Amino acid sequence: MTTTSAKVGLLGIPYDENSSFTRGPAKAPASIREILQSGSLNSGCENGVNLKDNPKWLECGDLEITDNKDFVQGIESGCHKLLRQNIRLLTLGGDHSISYPILRAYARHYPKLNILHLDAHSDLYDSFKGNRLSNACPFARIMEEQLCSRLVQLGIRTLNQHQVEQAQKFKVEMIEMRHWQTGQLPEFDGPVYLSLDIDALDPAFTPGVSHREPGGFSTREVINLIHKLNVPLIGADIVEFNPDKDIDGMTAQVSAKLVKEIAGKMLAGV
Repeated sequence: MTTTSAKVGLLGIPYDENSSFTRGPAKAPASIREILQSGSLNSGCENGVNLKDNPKWLECGDLEITDNKDFVQGIESGCHKLLRQNIRLLTLGGDHSISYPILRAYARHYPKLNILHLDAHSDLYDSFKGNRLSNACPFARIMEEQLCSRLVQLGIRTLNQHQVEQAQKFKVEMIEMRHWQTGQLPEFDGPVYLSLDIDALDPAFTPGVSHREPGGFSTREVINLIHKLNVPLIGADIVEFNPDKDIDGMTAQVSAKLVKEIAGKMLAGV
C-alpha cells in the first residue's frame, strides 16, 4: 500500500460470542462512540492531529456478524474490503477473538507485519474450554498461520505452563509486567499493528473488563507507549471493554481517549 492516499477508518465489531468468562464486550463500540460524540472530549490529539472534519478520518460503522460459525470469514472479508480501499482500520471490539480474522485480512496487504500486543493475558491457548477460536486463543491461531513476522507482548501478568510453552514455541517476545520498566518498548523496523486489550491497564483505571487483573499499566503509560512507536502504526484494535462491568463510565472514557491517541498516531503516518 502507498501512504499518500491512505485514510484511517473507525470500525466497530460488536461481537462477543467467544468470550470465555462473561459476555458484554459486544456493547463496547456503541459505548465508546457515545463518549466520542458527547462533547466531553474535544477532537484534538496530543500529537497535534485534529480529528474534527479531518478528510482522512472516516467513520466506517459496525460490521455485524450474525453467524458464529462464519465469524472468521465474515470479519476477514469485511476488513479486506476496507483495506483494499486503502483504509487502515482502528477497530472497536468485541472480545479478543476478533483480532485473528482482522489480522488474516491484514496479512493479505502487509506481509511483513509486526504486532504489538498489550494485555494482561497472552491469549496463546491452543484451545480453551474446547474452543480453539476463544478469546483466550487468537494469538495461537495468528502465529500458527504466520500472519506476522514478529509478535511483541507487553503487560502480561498471568501465565501458566501451557502459555509459557506456547510463547516459546512461537518465539513470542514477551516482557512480563513484573519485568517491565517504565517506558520500555522494543524498537521495530517495519509497520506495526497494535492489539490493545483494555485489561492491559490496571483495573483502577479501567474497571469495565470481564477479567480484572491488578498490577497493570496506567492510562498515561499506555499513551506514552503509543506515542513512542518509531514506525508507522497501520492498524489497531481495542478489545475486551465490557460496559456491563464499568463504573461511572470510567472505562468508556479511557477507551475513547485511547481511540483519539491511536487515531492521531495512525493519521500522522498517512
